[in-house]
Amino acid sequence: MSDDKDEAQDEVKLPQKTAPLPSKVAPDIQITEKNNWLIHMLFIRKEFSTCKKIIKSQLEETHNTCEYALYVQGMMLRSEAMIQESLESFQAAAMLNPNNIENLKQVGRSLYLLGRHKAALDIYTEASRINPDDPELLHNQGVCLVYLKEYKKAKTFFYKSIHIQQSEHAYIQLSKLHILQDDKDGAISVLLKSVEHFPENTKLLTALGLLYLNAGEIQKAFEYLGNAMTYDSENIDAIIGLASIMQDHGDYDVALTKYRVAASISPESNTLWNNIGKLLFLNLHWRDKIYRYHCHCDYVSFYTEHNCQKMI
Repeated sequence: MSDDKDEAQDEVKLPQKTAPLPSKVAPDIQITEKNNWLIHMLFIRKEFSTCKKIIKSQLEETHNTCEYALYVQGMMLRSEAMIQESLESFQAAAMLNPNNIENLKQVGRSLYLLGRHKAALDIYTEASRINPDDPELLHNQGVCLVYLKEYKKAKTFFYKSIHIQQSEHAYIQLSKLHILQDDKDGAISVLLKSVEHFPENTKLLTALGLLYLNAGEIQKAFEYLGNAMTYDSENIDAIIGLASIMQDHGDYDVALTKYRVAASISPESNTLWNNIGKLLFLNLHWRDKIYRYHCHCDYVSFYTEHNCQKMI
């Protein structure tokens, strides 16, 4: 280009005073989101210490106007159980971009974890105006309404969520809602529908099996708990449920074997040790072992029987 310019100067005499040519170097303009890629990479790698340093630098440089840095900061704070601080970070991000539904979801989530269910519901309702068909928002509104004891409204939101997108979490919440209303048949109906869509979901299979167990339908309980064990051999609730069935039928040796497996997986399960104590008490041959097992209960928090899941 310099050779071409020299030739042009030879042919044409330029005026003495000319406007300055534009610089080829772009001006040093502060880019608010310039480190987002780095923040994201460090966050997903869980390199929180380095990520915090980058976020601090970014927020100082941008005077707290970097939305993504505030969002990730809130996520990290919440993972460290600093819920109030995470709420403030998410609120700052939402103020920068009120139409970003993800910011509002996280504000609602932090409020929910703080036990401020009415405030969380208000945020989720506001977010639903942006996207009324978001299944996550509908589900979260239902959960908040359950805590506010508005069960009829909650049920409506859960069904709307499922209609838009099948979700194991919505089915679980619906079944719990039916149980709260003393409607075990309704809970079983919901879970039967759920396993049609999620036939390998161990949570749903276990919940259905335990409901049948409590309803006295042992054969069905055995079937669904067995299916849950097929997909997850360390499913503690399914193991205890199956062991309690064996216990009810007098198969104490088999039941105790399953309880031993459960103890190796979850040694601080209150339901487990409660059932073991009852099993040993029922078997006269093992009554001398009761004291040893009940002493083990002393180092785990004790639940009254109505709070423990009834297995036997």
